Amino acid sequence: MNNLDLGLLRTLVTVEKTNTFSGAATILFKTQSAVSQQMQRLESQIGYPLFEKRGRHRELTVQGKQLAMYARRLLAINDEVLRTLGQQQVEGHIRFGATFDVADTILPIVLTHIARHAPKVKLDIQVERSPALMDLLASGEIDMTISTREAPGLNGFVVRTSPTVWICAADFPFSRGTILPLILADEPSIFRQLALTALAQSQTQWRINYLAPSLAGIKAAVRAGLGVTARSVEFLGPDMRVLAESEGLPALPLMTYRLLTRKDTINPLVLHIFEMLRAQFENTV
Repeated sequence: MNNLDLGLLRTLVTVEKTNTFSGAATILFKTQSAVSQQMQRLESQIGYPLFEKRGRHRELTVQGKQLAMYARRLLAINDEVLRTLGQQQVEGHIRFGATFDVADTILPIVLTHIARHAPKVKLDIQVERSPALMDLLASGEIDMTISTREAPGLNGFVVRTSPTVWICAADFPFSRGTILPLILADEPSIFRQLALTALAQSQTQWRINYLAPSLAGIKAAVRAGLGVTARSVEFLGPDMRVLAESEGLPALPLMTYRLLTRKDTINPLVLHIFEMLRAQFENTV
């Protein structure tokens, strides 16, 4: 007999809960097309259509609703088993790093998963810029980190891919064709590099209006209306807005955040937590 994929079932249950593929994509940190592809794979496994079109919307079929009911029960058992075994077997100490720009977004999701499935594991959290985190990881001062960087001596997997956009204050008066006042991090910064590379390949005139040594300084400068910065969408706040390509600014590439650990890691707890998180996020990216 075929075995049902719990990752696909978790996506189905999330689609049922949100009533839309886009809503499920937001919760699971997938693209909408990834959710759609997963549901097509699940339909192939089951051999029945799980969704039917109703106007512009898709609703679960009778088989889809029945499968979602079973899926909730299977997932509950799966999660209970992991929690129970984790409470009995997994305990110790992990030193965890994250960049400032994901401390309020990706990091809590990762930590929640660890706390749920390995509640006896104690965590030391260090929030720093990516270059500092990479140094700490290389020297063994932290066990794993969320970062935008890569290196040959590291194992890693993608936890989220986010759009990089031009961001300014909500009331910032930007006019197409004027000199772009930039707010940038001081060196080194991957976002600084992306911004300057994109501008160099375009016809946009620009000047550096403000340099900041920290993310807090960049946020303060943006909110004060001192200019425009390039960051991933995690940076956005309710008092900010995105400047689109239609306003004359060049497109920026996607930003990929990875969870990294050293390839020479032999600590069984670090390896267990790393693989546990890999299994979780590789089903949701």
